[in-house]
Formats: sequence, C-alpha cells, structure tokens
Amino acid sequence: MTSFGWQILAALILGLLLGALAISIGPDAEDNPNGLHATLATIGGSYVSLLRAAVVPLIFTAIVSSIVGLRQVTNAARLAGQTLLWFAITALIAVTIGIVLGVTLRPGAGVSDAGLEPSDPSTVGTWWNFLTGLVPSNFLGLGVGGSVDLETGALDASPSFNVLQVIVVSVAVGIAALKIGEKAEPFIRLTESALAIIQKVLWWIIRIAPIGTLGLIGNAVAEYGWTKMGSLTWFVAVLYIGLALVLFVVYPILIKTNGLSIRQYFSGVWPAVQLGFVSRSSIGTLPLTERVTERNLGVPRSYASFAVPLGATTKMDGCAAVYPAVAAIFIAQFFGIELTIVQYLLIALVSVVGSAATAGTTGATVMLTLTLSTLGLPLEGVGLLLAVDPIIDMGRTAVNVAGQALVPAIVAKREGILDLDRYNAPREGVAFDNGDDASAEAPELSAKA
Repeated sequence: MTSFGWQILAALILGLLLGALAISIGPDAEDNPNGLHATLATIGGSYVSLLRAAVVPLIFTAIVSSIVGLRQVTNAARLAGQTLLWFAITALIAVTIGIVLGVTLRPGAGVSDAGLEPSDPSTVGTWWNFLTGLVPSNFLGLGVGGSVDLETGALDASPSFNVLQVIVVSVAVGIAALKIGEKAEPFIRLTESALAIIQKVLWWIIRIAPIGTLGLIGNAVAEYGWTKMGSLTWFVAVLYIGLALVLFVVYPILIKTNGLSIRQYFSGVWPAVQLGFVSRSSIGTLPLTERVTERNLGVPRSYASFAVPLGATTKMDGCAAVYPAVAAIFIAQFFGIELTIVQYLLIALVSVVGSAATAGTTGATVMLTLTLSTLGLPLEGVGLLLAVDPIIDMGRTAVNVAGQALVPAIVAKREGILDLDRYNAPREGVAFDNGDDASAEAPELSAKA
C-alpha cells in the first residue's frame, strides 16, 4: 500500500469503476451531471490546478539555478545542442511512423458518409504566432482568456500562462545573474532556497496523485465514455497503434542502443506516464516528469531542470508528430485529396521544427492546424475529430511525457553525466523518498572528462 505505482494503478481501476457507475446513474432531471460525476470532475480538476500552480515557480527557480550552476561546466552549450538534436531525431522517427500508418492503414477511407460534420477550429497555429509568442508580455508570461455569453452578457474568464515565455524570462534572468557575478550571490541563494521550498511543496502535491488520478480518469469515463468513437473507431485504433509503436518499440530501441536498461527506464518513468495519461496535460505533469527524471533515471538536476521544462513545450512525439501525421492524412482522405511526396515531406518538416509552436496552448489542435495550413488542407477538417479528442489525448500525452524524460536520460548517458547507480537501483514501488536532503538528490552536473 506504500507503493506509489500500485497506488496509481489502484486509483486508475477505481476511477474506471466509479466512472462507469456515474454513467449508469445518468444525468439528473435537468440533464446536468449527477453528484458522483460532479465530484469526480471537481477532484480531478482541482488536482490539475494544484500541479499547474507549481509549474511557473518551479520552472523559474529551477532554470535560474541550473544556469548559474553551469558556470563551472565547459560543455553546457554541447548539452543544449545534443538535447535539441535528440528532440528532432525522435520527432522524425515518430512522424515517419504516423505517415506510414496513415498511408497503409487509411484511417479516413470509407467515412465520408458517416455523418461527420466539419467545423472551423477554435485555435489556429501559425509560424508568426509562435515567433511573436516568444516575446514575453509580462514577467511571468501570464494572460487571461475567456468568452462572453451573448444571451446574458456574462464573462467567463480564466488566467493562463505561456510556458515558453516563462522559459525565455528564466533563461534571461539566469544568464544575467551569471554575468553579474558576486553581486548576484544573494539573489542566487534566495532562488536556490525558493527552489528547495517549492520542491518540498511539490512533494506533497505528488503524494496525493492517486486521489487526483481517481478523479481524472473517473471524470473522463463519465463524460466521454467509449460510445463517442462511432465512425472514428478505425482512426482512433490507427493512432493508438502509432503511439504504441513509439512508446514500446522506438523508445526501447533507443534506450538499448545507448546501453541502458529498458526495464529500469519504464519502471522509473511510469508514474509520470500514468499521470500524463489521465491528466491529458504535459504541462500539468511537468513537476512529476522532472522529478522522476532526476530521482529515478539519475539525470543531474542542473541538466534536468533545463531539459525537462524545455521538453514539456517542444518535445511532443504524441501531439506534434504521430497525431498530426495520422490526422492530416485522415482529413485528406476524408475530403478525397491525394497528397504528394512533397506534402508528406512537409508533414515531417513541420513535426520536427514546429513543435515549439504549440507551447502554452492546446498543443495537438494548434499543431494540427499548423500542419493543415502548411499543406493547404481545409482547416475545418479539425472539427471531424473533436468527438474523440479526449480519448486520443490521453495516449498522446502519455507518449509526450515518456519522451520528455527519455531524451535527457539519453543525452546524460552519452555525455557521461548520468548517475548509473541511481538509474539501475532497484525500484521499491515508492516513486520518491520523503526526504529532500542533499544525499537524496541526484548529483550535480560536472564537466565531462
């Protein structure tokens, strides 16, 4: 019962059962969710809110501290370059799998008369929006989005933050502190102390992940179920085949070729993958992803605190590689459009270099619209897939999270800074110990001999 992994698994099973029970109860007389459904939604939503609340302070303090910690390292630029290179390599492999599956299995064939209704997407990704989005609108990249009810005039608004802008600000502050030198020491000590405090609070949030998981998966089942797949069943099946190939074939091959244990990788990263599956948010799962990358996979904190947040915004093999490839081919087949070799190459190009355009937004939708606009395909095709988006988003996010931990582990191994003893340590089921003293942390980054 003290095993974190088993707690998550038990919560998944119980959540499925409670979600099925909520479906059997049905809505109330006014067609509103029943009490059980509403309770599950509240639990799940509250937990994601807790995780998201920790993201901005964690990214800022971790990146500033990691940049300052790199002052004694001679290969910092090489680490950054290797990270981006492996992001591109894995994205290229993933999008190739998506293209091959889309062409051979034809998920869009035979659904033209299935009653699907095209509609314009609510959010559209463009290269220009990505470039302008790099410029921080304020110190923390905060913004407010909402809508107005035309009948009542009521405003429904909620705050949000652009993670890519947070990273830009954090990098700038870290470099400035590094350049100032001695005068910045009080600020550096304050930042490091704040990071330690945030990580302790984060530990408390992570420990209640089974409760959040129960609410998230239960609400997903109650709200969407599996009946909404309808005529899109084959599309969902093809997409999940692609995601499974990336997660359970491509990643193990990369791990093995770099001299690491496949079993240890999956046992180490699995808590984050589970949470990513049920939360459907790479950003919401970011704190846990970073923690398992450091604690379970043995990646030095100074490097992980840079690579994992960067990966959470730009490393999306599920949302930005497999999915847009399969979905774009599906939409082309639905509208009877034959794609050329050049257009298939454009799909791969957009997936490799365009993932950052999804940062701080609904990644898969933005990435798909960016792909469709680049290929000249009708954007209203996005509406065809909305009915099953929650179902496929679970698998997409799980693959995203697994990749965001994979690349730092591979790069750290290749650069000789991976703590192999920690990576190969027996998994006792508990994701992390309850201490945050120096002995419990991954070793600091040192220059490669």
